Amino acid sequence: MYFPVAGIEVNPLVPPLVAFAISFFTSMGGVSGAFLLLPFQVSVLGFTSPAVSSTNQLFNIVAIPSGVYRYIKEGRMLWPLTWVVIIGTLPGVLVGAIVRIKYLPDPKNFKLFAGLVLLYMGARLLKDLTFPKKAGTPTTEERFHQRDKKQAQATGSEAVSCERLSCVTVRQWTPTRIVYDFYGETFTVNAVGLMVLSLIVGMVGGVYGIGGGAIIAPFLVSFFGMPVYAVAGAALMGTFVTSVAGVVFYQMLAPHYPGMVISPDWLLGFLFGIGGFAGMYCGARLQKFVPAKFIKWILVVCLLFTAGKYIWVFLF
Repeated sequence: MYFPVAGIEVNPLVPPLVAFAISFFTSMGGVSGAFLLLPFQVSVLGFTSPAVSSTNQLFNIVAIPSGVYRYIKEGRMLWPLTWVVIIGTLPGVLVGAIVRIKYLPDPKNFKLFAGLVLLYMGARLLKDLTFPKKAGTPTTEERFHQRDKKQAQATGSEAVSCERLSCVTVRQWTPTRIVYDFYGETFTVNAVGLMVLSLIVGMVGGVYGIGGGAIIAPFLVSFFGMPVYAVAGAALMGTFVTSVAGVVFYQMLAPHYPGMVISPDWLLGFLFGIGGFAGMYCGARLQKFVPAKFIKWILVVCLLFTAGKYIWVFLF
């Protein structure tokens, strides 16, 4: 099947199947999978114009709602965190879109920067996994995992277990900080620092069309010390909202750059999105049955793979 905007020909079954496989695993860590679809589209499919960024964000719009729905239904959506991420990311996405079109139609140099950032985050998470802090008691995430498993066994129903869970309780939400409880442990987040980080993430996401969840989720886990079970929903929701803004902005900019392909390939984006929709729903549904350590390993592999890809492209 030929996709005229992308200028490629591919079996229509390939995009949804690839998107399902990627999104199933990445959504468990609060990542849509768009950042892995980008190298696939560029390197495998040969989709290299700026339109690949907006198409990637279109994938997020179609795919993410299923995962967000599961997190909201199970009471694992940390809304204050979500809104701080959105407020910080949106301006960055708009700036990133302009940078992508005007200054980086061939984003080779910027890929080096993004690759180094992702490499650092992946290395930090890898260090935490290979050299864990010694503790005499289970971690918050381990206690959550054990509790959910016991409740599911006691009730004989995963759905009932989800309804009974009260995973996240917001204690305080001010312009400078967020305080919340996650299964018996209190966490405090610097809202200002998170907003600044979100702005930077938004710029990267706007350039590459990755939404930002792929970058901000590991930051929330490794730098802010937040449980992966508590941040996954917020990261996905933030990615969804910023992707909507990104696609709209790319579409608005298209008439001003008639010599470039900027608007998304709607059909290709929807095919990727359909696969991602199913993959994220399944991933979000099964996340609580998967150990946090395994989810973090998924993030590490994704981060290091993408970092290596970007750096390799720059050097060779």
